[in-house]
Amino acid sequence: MLTESDLLKLISEKGINFQIHNHKPLFTVEDSENFRGKIDGSHTKNLFLKNKKNKFFLFSCDENADVDIKRFSKSIDAKNLSFANEKYLDQYLGIKPGSVSPYALLNDKNNVVIFYLDEKLFKSEIINFHPLVNTTTISIKTSDFISFILENKKKVNIFSLDDYSVVNIL
Repeated sequence: MLTESDLLKLISEKGINFQIHNHKPLFTVEDSENFRGKIDGSHTKNLFLKNKKNKFFLFSCDENADVDIKRFSKSIDAKNLSFANEKYLDQYLGIKPGSVSPYALLNDKNNVVIFYLDEKLFKSEIINFHPLVNTTTISIKTSDFISFILENKKKVNIFSLDDYSVVNIL
């Protein structure tokens, strides 16, 4: 499983510029708003979900987005989505609660987790995620983030919360 330092080294080796922001552990959007300090770019919340058939999904959206889980579930034909427990978080993404981020998809060697990215984030200039730990945030150009995820053989489903549909698949 990748560690924070492994991930940062991997991103650096790709020649991608990013900024590192260290802070108190952030477990919620409220924590993030209160303790992260001034960090430019779009801020995120990351929902690790599963259905009764043990299919897993990661949805990264704007931190202030209102997500109707039932509607999201229906729109991606996943039926009965709920939050996945800590056991699955460790098993598939190799991280602890509060550290959920798409970078953890690199630990999912069998591509079990299906990734959805909020269209609003996709259209943003700079995006912020935890690099596998919730005591750090990295800011990166969204285009560099997308390229990095794709280079690591992860599929990105761009999802619109305006009409609850997949608008693009990368």
